[in-house]
Amino acid sequence: MTWITDYKSVDLKSDLLAGITVAVLLIPQGMAYALIAGLPPIYGLYAALVPQIIYAVLGTSRQLSVGPVAMDSLLVAAGLGTMSILDPSQYIQMAILLALLMGAIQFSLGLFKMGFIVDFLSKPVISGFTSAAAIIIGLSQIKHLFGIPIAQSNKLHLFVTSLFHSDHTIHLPTLVIGISSMLLIILIKKWNAKIPSALIAVLVGSLWVYFSQQNQQGVAVVGSIPEGLPSFSLPVLDWTIVKQLFPIAFTIAIVAYMEAISVAKAIQEKHKSYELNPNQELLALGASNMIGSLFQSYPTTGGFSRTAVNNQAGAKTGFAALISALIVGITLSFFTDWFYFLPKAVLGAIIIVAVFNLIDLKYALRLYRSRKDEFAVLILTFMLTLFIGISQGILFGIILSLLLLVYRTSKPHYAFLGRIGTTNYFKNIARFPDEVVVRDDLIILRFDAQLFFGNIQFFKQLVLNTIEKKQGKVRGFIINARAINYIDSTATEQLVVLIKKLQKKNIRVMIVGAIGPARDLIIKSKLIHVLKKENLFITSGDATDSFDGICKKTPLQKKLSGQSNL
Repeated sequence: MTWITDYKSVDLKSDLLAGITVAVLLIPQGMAYALIAGLPPIYGLYAALVPQIIYAVLGTSRQLSVGPVAMDSLLVAAGLGTMSILDPSQYIQMAILLALLMGAIQFSLGLFKMGFIVDFLSKPVISGFTSAAAIIIGLSQIKHLFGIPIAQSNKLHLFVTSLFHSDHTIHLPTLVIGISSMLLIILIKKWNAKIPSALIAVLVGSLWVYFSQQNQQGVAVVGSIPEGLPSFSLPVLDWTIVKQLFPIAFTIAIVAYMEAISVAKAIQEKHKSYELNPNQELLALGASNMIGSLFQSYPTTGGFSRTAVNNQAGAKTGFAALISALIVGITLSFFTDWFYFLPKAVLGAIIIVAVFNLIDLKYALRLYRSRKDEFAVLILTFMLTLFIGISQGILFGIILSLLLLVYRTSKPHYAFLGRIGTTNYFKNIARFPDEVVVRDDLIILRFDAQLFFGNIQFFKQLVLNTIEKKQGKVRGFIINARAINYIDSTATEQLVVLIKKLQKKNIRVMIVGAIGPARDLIIKSKLIHVLKKENLFITSGDATDSFDGICKKTPLQKKLSGQSNL
């Protein structure tokens, strides 16, 4: 928003060039992505108009290019495809209503400062989901590439079954156009990535069909596109339909925000002139979709490829997005008839090439080598998305990530410490067996997680088993709490029981290194009445020396450990 009042004339040339470059990419892309969503191509241009204007004014990223994207388009098709809508006009209205609903959800999340919600989408879940979605998107274009009608499905096995049971033969001229377009786009990108390869493919394909009259030989073309800007109209709010659409709207809202904030953060790191505000981004994206829906836009967000192009082309502010919107508006007003002979096979080729980069094999291989548990989450998310469904894939992926987190926190890392010689350094006995002094009468346990209802039983059993192995020789037990930042009420109650049990065995329990929040919880709970303040220490050395009766604490040590309020 600040770029409007602080705009510098020196940025005008860069913004103009970037705006034109993005518009050249956005026009064919928008039309192609509308096909993924199951909408007429014109709605891709509608989605490329108003939303990016609103975002340019309200957003905090100066390079993010908002408009139709492959992922959201697929989610629209997946969501509406389950509702058995027969009337094309009703399908269009429901796609527009989805934009209104997802925008309202994003805007509400922004108002309540919920930008952190995207943190629940871990990288393995995102990678597994986007890789599977890329395959589904690519396969959805087979019908345009082969020139045959295929029953569309967002489940891989159903699509493959439909493809093999199709009794239609491949339309060779359509296949030639599609494959040639893919090769042309790939070759141009390798030669010079700045050249608008998609637009060149559109021009070459359109001219070829026009002069060779391939449309009369069965090559499917875009055909007549309504001329003029989208009219203002309120989406029809039927609460029965709203309730049906809400789950998919929520899914699209979260995925769209994740996609936008991820690319916006990546680009912002290269620019130190502004800061991203996650909650303002939610408000901006929400407003873009809500207002966009009033002008016949379906769900939009910030696109990876267009944002990268916008940044590479030198965009400095949101003015570049306004230029892109202006060019889209001019195209809608005067030049839609130019796309009459555009083969749908070319749009399919644009989509297939664009989504191919979403499949991240390198990341999956890195996880397989170093993090088998996270690799399992990635693969399960990938398989669920491919075979169960788009929405279910990402939902179960999030659940799997949370279950993995719960598992890790229920059985976190811990270490038994020992003193290195006569120094005040205490290290992991397992890592430094030859350097540390191991005692039978004193155990020092470092627990590297918060204590809560999910891991307190694990902690208790760990303590009791360790003492039992010493066969009655233990007289002191030190809990190194430097990594314990929270102790919930369940854990507090169980710690009281544990400490009493150890004290009955004449074992002195001490806690060292508790940070402020954890120490406050200890002192303010009944735990302190059982533990006693004199058993709180700053370091393991202080606790060991006290146990051995070597020295007493100074007033400052007592204050820092929580023994006194001096």
